[in-house]
Amino acid sequence: MNNFSILFQKEWRENVRNFKILWIPLVFILFGISEPLTYYYLPQILNAVGNMPSDMVFQLPEYTPEQIIMSTIGQYQFIGMLIVAFGFAGIIARERKNGTSTMLYVRPISYTGYVFSKLAIMGILIIGSACIGLLANVYYTYILYGAVDAFTFIGFLGTYSIWLLFAISVVICSSAAFSTGIASVISIFLLVVVQLVDGLLGAYWTISPWKLPMYAGQILSENIDKTPFFWSLTITLVVVVLLLVGAVYIAKRNVAKAKI
Repeated sequence: MNNFSILFQKEWRENVRNFKILWIPLVFILFGISEPLTYYYLPQILNAVGNMPSDMVFQLPEYTPEQIIMSTIGQYQFIGMLIVAFGFAGIIARERKNGTSTMLYVRPISYTGYVFSKLAIMGILIIGSACIGLLANVYYTYILYGAVDAFTFIGFLGTYSIWLLFAISVVICSSAAFSTGIASVISIFLLVVVQLVDGLLGAYWTISPWKLPMYAGQILSENIDKTPFFWSLTITLVVVVLLLVGAVYIAKRNVAKAKI
């Protein structure tokens, strides 16, 4: 526990120095706020800048609060995954390359504590920022479109947080195994490209970690098929554990590769 505390403080100070503790929450909050405002004021924006005839009226569909929130999730699924991949692909690999990890490896540290300190800081920054952004989104959605049920929103938020935990675990394991560049490519492939493939061809299967954002939306709309959801949730949690165990093992094995 003492090792974890010291390593976590190191991660915290590093992310304060590089301002991730500031700009990552701001990005999620910005997208969370902008989505309901953009949809609500889009007709006025088009009338103001579109150079259209004065008698032209824009008829947009009536959006439900749940649709607005899921539209925000669509933004998070792309922009958010890019932040996770590019912002943290070097979280272990960069230390191994520049020699920082050598200073840690020569001390009697726990590799489990080392990896979990990375997990903790990424969880605070990514999951915490996404939750704050979604709460800001719900506030403006409530003002402009109406309320969502509190209990279904909590279930939605919990499910989406587990998906983010899966994304974080993918990045940590990739960073432990590969260089920063390769870890970025692998993370983008698994978190963005596979997600797009699942969106195009996912009708052929219902159980997958990449289905969790979809099931989160179904929880919000109170129209969810529970059996594939629980299987997807269980498989995702098992994969998260395997990825973290793998990251600990690989980080220990790659001690010899650390720059001295």
